[in-house]
Formats: sequence, structure tokens, C-alpha cells
Amino acid sequence: MMPLKAYLDALSPLKPETWEAVAPLFQPVLLPKNAHYIRDQETATTLAFLETGIVRAYFVNQQGQEYNKQFFVAPSLIGAYTSLLTAQPNRIPQQALSDCVIWSAPYAALTRLYDTFPDLERLSRKIAEHYFLEKERKELEIVLLDATARYHLFQQEFPGIEQMIPQYHVASYLGITPIQLSRIRHPQSGK
Repeated sequence: MMPLKAYLDALSPLKPETWEAVAPLFQPVLLPKNAHYIRDQETATTLAFLETGIVRAYFVNQQGQEYNKQFFVAPSLIGAYTSLLTAQPNRIPQQALSDCVIWSAPYAALTRLYDTFPDLERLSRKIAEHYFLEKERKELEIVLLDATARYHLFQQEFPGIEQMIPQYHVASYLGITPIQLSRIRHPQSGK
């Protein structure tokens, strides 16, 4: 529970009385490798703090091809934010790529505390701003940078993750094929 508090406080510190109201809402959950935190077409009701492990957010096109949208590496927040806000079915499943420890909380219970604890509402705004900026950065990278430049940025953003997950997940995240990724990683082998 203390890693959750430290993570939240780094984004926007919570007053002790706010933490006392928030902490009991989060319950520990073990999310085994390959298990889904949320599936396609489920309506989200919880959000979670990823204390250990790696989770991917992905979508599937009409031909059944999967595309990785994001990796969440602990410590991080996970959850189907659009589904939480709209109460509509989720379109971007989230799946554990390793065994994970998460702390899950009912979203409605958290938002009911906003009027009583403005610092919690401020924290939620800071989280939304953080993910908005991250989303825009990724959209620009995918359009403006070539695959090699995207791969180098990926290595900076997620150091060491390549040794923990299958390479096809990395390729999918970069918007390239596994063969293209292999050529980028080993440029001499293609000659």
C-alpha cells in the first residue's frame, strides 16, 4: 500500500485525512500472467495501481490482428478510463504480460469523495493530464518518426522490458512487423 501512496503523492500530494478515506477503497489483487484486468466489451467499474509487473493495453482489428497501444510498467495506474467515464463497454483490453500485484478500487467510490476532498479531485485531474500528454506524444511519434527512431525512444521509455516480454509485443507497439524489428535490432544481419 505504501508504494501506492508514494506514487500518488509524487503526482499531487494527498492530505493525511484524504489518504485515510482513500486507502481502504484499494484492495490487493494478484493478476497472473496472461490474465486480463479488463476485456473487450466489459464495462469498467474499477481502476488499479500496478505495484509489480507489466500490463499491456491493446485492441483487435476486424481481421483479428492485435495492436499494442500501451505498456504499463510498475509503478503505474491501469484501468479502462474511457469506459469508466462513459459507462460504455471497453474497447481496449488490458492483459498482464507478467505476474502482477495490483491494488484495485471502485471508481464510483473514489469519485464520490471529490466534493469532500478537493485534493483527490486535483490528483485525478493531474492523472488525466499526464495520460493526455502521453497519448499526444505517442500519436506524434507514430506519425513523425521512422521505425528506428521509435524503437530507440521505446528503449529509453521502457528500459529492460524487451528481455521480459515477447518481441512481437514490442513490434506491435511500434507499429511494425517482428521481421522489421529484427532488422532494426540487428542491422548487419540484413546485408
